[in-house]
Amino acid sequence: MVAPLGAATARAQFERPSTLNAPLFRSLLERIDKKQRIVVLDLGAVHAGTIATFVSYRCRLEFADLAEGLEKIQAAKFPALLDELVAGLLPPPGAEPTDIVLAWDLLNYLERPALTALMAGIAERLRPGALVHALIVYSDSRMPTHPAAFVPLEDQQLQDLSADRGPERPAPRYSPEDLSRCMPAFKIERGRLLSNGMQEFLFRL
Repeated sequence: MVAPLGAATARAQFERPSTLNAPLFRSLLERIDKKQRIVVLDLGAVHAGTIATFVSYRCRLEFADLAEGLEKIQAAKFPALLDELVAGLLPPPGAEPTDIVLAWDLLNYLERPALTALMAGIAERLRPGALVHALIVYSDSRMPTHPAAFVPLEDQQLQDLSADRGPERPAPRYSPEDLSRCMPAFKIERGRLLSNGMQEFLFRL
């Protein structure tokens, strides 16, 4: 069993751009069959590093850049409005279902109703057995006000390009049980505690 890092250590990781060893992200890439066409949905902003990571695969790469829409989702008070907002932020369902979703740390910035609505909307766009990769704040009770800007590196580590993410806010510290209740269409395939105190997850539809 790996002991969680102290709050001060975990917080220090948020204070500057950092490189994160993410073994489940690495394993996700290793599972991809280069002979098979896949669709990848990145919930973050467009970055050259992400494009470079997937250029060697037969892949359609879509970006949703949800960070700008998080406040609108959080402010929605009615389920129907939540569903409408989520549908507007995600790419429309296409002929090719999505195989992989890169959620990065965005799920930490959603309250439970919004988290449920987002993941339900994503589930509608996925191929059965599709995988979602996510990073969940676990050891620290505080987190930066804004989501990070994670970009894969050549060695399949993750680089946080956020230079200054402002003051901190309380972290929801979602447990695996919380996530399972908020995401009933998904099961946790693997979870891993990382060196910065976050939990790395792979969810399967």
